[in-house]
Amino acid sequence: MNTRHFSQLPKPYLAYPKVIQGLVFKKPKAEKVLPQVEYVVDSFKVDQKHLKIYNEVCGFKNNGYIPAIYLTVLSQSLQMHMMTSEAFPFPILGLVHIRNQIKQYRKIGVNESLMLSCKFGELQPHDKGMQFDFITTVKAGDQVVVEALTTYLCRQKNSVKAAAKVAENKTPAYQLNGEWEVSENTGRRYAMTSGDFNLIHIHALTAKAFGFKQAIAHGMWSKAKALANLSLPDAYEADVWFKLPVYLPSKVEFLTAQAVNETDFLIRNSKNQKPHVSGSVKAI
Repeated sequence: MNTRHFSQLPKPYLAYPKVIQGLVFKKPKAEKVLPQVEYVVDSFKVDQKHLKIYNEVCGFKNNGYIPAIYLTVLSQSLQMHMMTSEAFPFPILGLVHIRNQIKQYRKIGVNESLMLSCKFGELQPHDKGMQFDFITTVKAGDQVVVEALTTYLCRQKNSVKAAAKVAENKTPAYQLNGEWEVSENTGRRYAMTSGDFNLIHIHALTAKAFGFKQAIAHGMWSKAKALANLSLPDAYEADVWFKLPVYLPSKVEFLTAQAVNETDFLIRNSKNQKPHVSGSVKAI
């Protein structure tokens, strides 16, 4: 595996020209293989002003610690450059973020010096195409403090059938925890701090060009908003499935179901009760 080292996080917007270029020059038909490469930011400290803005947009408290999901968002800059600088086999526009898993092994202070790395995981068949993972690791010295798995779907005709789905568990006994008014500018506010300016999130007019009736909220904003409304253990695993988009603006319900060491949660539409995001937090 090849490793590319960075002295600082690369700017996500520097990858956008190549993303747009992908609309004009189609990927050649060939065997789909993910690059064997790892991108590493050797040492950095978070920008505390930037973290404060992120916390305000997502609902986290400024308590001297870094939300693990924030570090995962920072890794998306590496992901963008990996997809545009390497022999990535899929068009970037049109990828669907379907799942995100994060493990935090301890609280991370805002002044800690960290190492951030990202590499491709497995490529697997999906009922609607092919799915693949990004594997993110954050270290403080030699200690792994955060691990994350980000799963994307590339929609396409698939001649290989996906593995049979395991029967789902019984629906948790959810209780209404709160109701949120998600404003029309949520996508733009989150894009300014995350660097994800995908046009489906920015405005209704640009979202319509990609088949959406309105702009939709970032999935990682929805997950962050949910985590910010829970009492998180010092060490935990947060697993989320992204289902139907949250249109902007909209009103959603936040529901939770509490067990001994686990909390299940659900974000659903207030009017029709259709699910947007489902997930769980487990103490580890």
